[in-house]
Amino acid sequence: MRSFAATLWHLLGLAQPAAEPPRRRAGPPSSEAPTSRSQKRYDALVDQMKTAHGIRVHRWRSSTSGCAWELKDRRGAVTRMIESPYPRGPVSTAVFLHEVGHHAIGFNRYRPRCLEEWAAWEWSLAAMETHGITITQRVVRRRDAALRYAVSKAIRRGIKRIPAELLPWTPVGVVSTPSDHAGAVG
Repeated sequence: MRSFAATLWHLLGLAQPAAEPPRRRAGPPSSEAPTSRSQKRYDALVDQMKTAHGIRVHRWRSSTSGCAWELKDRRGAVTRMIESPYPRGPVSTAVFLHEVGHHAIGFNRYRPRCLEEWAAWEWSLAAMETHGITITQRVVRRRDAALRYAVSKAIRRGIKRIPAELLPWTPVGVVSTPSDHAGAVG
């Protein structure tokens, strides 16, 4: 039986070899792969946070970004969801805990939205300290970049007063009087 070339490149013999598979998966380590002691600590932290805060993971991301949200069904039952990188080191753990922090502190508890981001990062770093995970310079830089972005976004959207907690991440040249409130609502 004859076989046909899949593409013109195959027909001409110029097809590129198949790309190598990615080195790391986005999700938890496979059961076949040996896990290090530190990875076992991260795995235990994931299980603990999911149980303690009633969180479901929608998917594990391969990038160091995340998202947290709540779903409400017709009866009013709430499902807490996150997407984040699977914790494999300090930075991915900080992003994971930041997304958990949104659920732990509660949505819409802080106004403006950039202050909620700050509170979630503070919760994340406190959780890292509590669980004995080193807060590296890369973690601090990731937090700083995220908060600079949140403040810049709030400025683009027309924020009137930047909360005092966020002044260190305010872009140079922006003059703002700190708001009089501590940020918590109700």
